[in-house]
Amino acid sequence: MSDAFCSDCKRETEVVFDHSAGDTVCSECGLVLESHSIDETSEWRTFANESGDNDPNRVGGPSNPLLTDGGLSTVIAKPNGSSGEFLSSSLGRWQNRGSNPDRGLIVAFKTIATMSDRVLIFSVQSRIVVCVWSFKFFWARSLGQAISDGCMLSDVDKGLDQDRANEIYKRVEDQKSSRGRNQDALLAACLYIACRQEDKPRTVKEICSVANGATKKEIGRAKEYIVKQLGLEKGQSVEMGTIHAGDFMRRFCSNLGMNNQAVKAAQESVQKSEEFDIRRSPISIAAAVIYIITQLSDDKKPLKDISLATGVAEGTIRNSYKDLYPHVSKIIPNWYAKEEDLKNLCSP
Repeated sequence: MSDAFCSDCKRETEVVFDHSAGDTVCSECGLVLESHSIDETSEWRTFANESGDNDPNRVGGPSNPLLTDGGLSTVIAKPNGSSGEFLSSSLGRWQNRGSNPDRGLIVAFKTIATMSDRVLIFSVQSRIVVCVWSFKFFWARSLGQAISDGCMLSDVDKGLDQDRANEIYKRVEDQKSSRGRNQDALLAACLYIACRQEDKPRTVKEICSVANGATKKEIGRAKEYIVKQLGLEKGQSVEMGTIHAGDFMRRFCSNLGMNNQAVKAAQESVQKSEEFDIRRSPISIAAAVIYIITQLSDDKKPLKDISLATGVAEGTIRNSYKDLYPHVSKIIPNWYAKEEDLKNLCSP
């Protein structure tokens, strides 16, 4: 980490350099200070042909221990119009006809990777859609900030552990008991479980949006089936991790374009809400807290926008707000809203 001046925080803050994207990100607010930086360090390559040279730099593709051959088998490419077109096409057909025990796994792993990438795209798109939905976000500067916040999500969403989802699917597939089940729902459920186990939970609705047509009900059934199968394999219940409202708060606030002060107040409010017996789902509580925070700010958000950004129905947000309302004075930080401001909140 190094220090740099952040135009959003208005002070010197620690910044993190994302080598994969070339972005310099503020560690306090997540603002992308510089994007697409050029890496000027040396790039070492090897062109040695000696048989005894074992230098692995930039040679070969990544291995996959979940596949029989480690994923390093030779694949004959499709013809490209060269002189050996007939020969290569014939060899390709023969290879496809050959028995490959990992063919199904390879297809499944590619589907999981696609779903994981689409979850990231969905997060960025939802941020832009909410901005367009609110007319004041038509300003070019605000839309640019929306895209920057979408990039800010990348350092989190890139961590979606595809390897964990692949491992879960491989273990279920080895039991030979998933025949006849909805494959898309099964793969989506593997990704959902992997996200929870890696402490990067996604809502079922977010996973459903990238599940190639699988419904929430089908994904829910697939999740229960996977948990049961893995439990039978280990002889004990599968630990999926506890979901907290705070796990979704920063992403939901980013989707709505809330400022840093409001985001900080929402995060503190969610933590304090856990001290009370509010029998609502964490996602519903997060949406209701965001509704309260925005109503106390100058930048009020319509209930429709909050519902769109969080994926929670408007009626559910109202009911959760009704449960939170008696505890508002103890939940909302004193530095964000005074007691007289809380009294101006609309009664549920």
